[in-house]
Amino acid sequence: MARRRLTRVTPSRVAAALLPAILVSIAALHPVLHAQKEESGAPRAGAAVTFLQINDVYSTVPIDGAGGLARVATLKKRLKDQGRTPFMVLAGDFLSPSIASSVFKGAQMVAALNAAGLDLATLGNHELDFGDDELIERMKEANWQWVVSNVVDRRTHKPIGGAAPYVIKKFGNLNVGFIGLCLVTGEISRDKLTHTDLIDPFAAAARYLPMLRSAGAQLIVAVTHLPFSDDRRLVERFPEIDLVIGGHEHFPITATVGHALISKAGSDARWVARLDVTKRPGRPPDRFYELLPITEELPDEPNTANVIAEYEAKLAVELDAVVGESRVPLDAQSIHLRTAEQPIGNLFADMLRANVDADIAMVNSGSIRGDRVYPAGPLKRRTLLAMHPFGNVVCKVELTGARLLQVLNAGVSRLPAAAGQFPQVSGLTLTVDVNARPGNRVRDVKVNGEPLDPAKSYSIAIPDFVLKGGDGYSMFAGLPVLVSPEAGDLIVSALEEYVSGHTPIEPKVEGRITLVR
Repeated sequence: MARRRLTRVTPSRVAAALLPAILVSIAALHPVLHAQKEESGAPRAGAAVTFLQINDVYSTVPIDGAGGLARVATLKKRLKDQGRTPFMVLAGDFLSPSIASSVFKGAQMVAALNAAGLDLATLGNHELDFGDDELIERMKEANWQWVVSNVVDRRTHKPIGGAAPYVIKKFGNLNVGFIGLCLVTGEISRDKLTHTDLIDPFAAAARYLPMLRSAGAQLIVAVTHLPFSDDRRLVERFPEIDLVIGGHEHFPITATVGHALISKAGSDARWVARLDVTKRPGRPPDRFYELLPITEELPDEPNTANVIAEYEAKLAVELDAVVGESRVPLDAQSIHLRTAEQPIGNLFADMLRANVDADIAMVNSGSIRGDRVYPAGPLKRRTLLAMHPFGNVVCKVELTGARLLQVLNAGVSRLPAAAGQFPQVSGLTLTVDVNARPGNRVRDVKVNGEPLDPAKSYSIAIPDFVLKGGDGYSMFAGLPVLVSPEAGDLIVSALEEYVSGHTPIEPKVEGRITLVR
């Protein structure tokens, strides 16, 4: 297996790729990294523990050839066979969202991670997507150690699901203490939590870190699902933390802040961050960091692969389940959908808006697929997936009326030609003068019946593809993000929830977009 360059990280000798307090994307470092064979006498050979970090894993199988939990299981097994002490840690976000999780409520992830040999995990915001009772059931099914310091069941006043608020593990002569911290922002739907309190992660750290030291922890690891900015504040406020094994961002990050190393390993197990750690009395810990790509060069571990295959077979059957009904045909033909308001476009836009409780919503017509008319009648999961076969996520952004006008003008700029950027909208109406010059075609915009106020701020639901500038929507860059791509629901999962909750559906053209030719 090709490997990335090994980097030793200590307070006195920081690699150029790990400058203090600097966030580094491995994507940017890729050209200067090269494969390196580990020497038998390498300093990390005497490490007390080899952490294998994954985070934000939504798929059990490879995506575009990368990742796959059966391959990760092989990596752990090989290290163990070499005499190492591998300890696999997952820093949150894995029970949801995905097509499979919408069916199995995360049970497929627990089964695969059990087989792969996960050792310890904390919660991410998406573990709470199905509510606290469903989460507790998944936690019972897990074979690994849960460490959750700031998500508390108010019935017991203890961490949810019987998790430990902190843990000490012994690796040889080294006592390692763990706390687990989850974000508590609006990215978690509190209406689904019936008996759970979310405690400020900094308050939880202040409570439990002294307990770790008192209990004899020589090395402290914070397993977190927090934004990088919060991870940075955490280690600045609590310098006793030696290592942050973190999640939430979906790209690899390595950074040192003070003497602490912060690591994030991307998403979907495309990479595993390997951290070999040892500590000598009276000295700071030695940490050896390596980011390992998970590719087909790693074969599947058979037992894990079998568990995954069983759920994939079940999923194929579940995709034929009927989730709702449409009383009208849904026209997704590109020539119609990409030039005018369409019932299926209104369905998607209304779904986005409802999912994140936004003032308005806009979806680029190119994200609605099939290029055919879906007949009236039962709607299967497979049909919804055909309508939106991408892994796009619902996001929510704040923008002014003036910026919204720019967005709408960009969306209709290519008329009369059919274009994927053509907007389907909810919560607003507009008139488009097709004969006017691009950039100045939109007239008479009303938001929920009121004239557009250029100075007023509105919340808008959009796909993450649009948020990232897809289909030419560059004007979302730099705007306040209220629901990020890391926190939003999969569009196809949100679509299933909306259809099943409103069935039978009967979307129609309502005059949301008036074209003047």
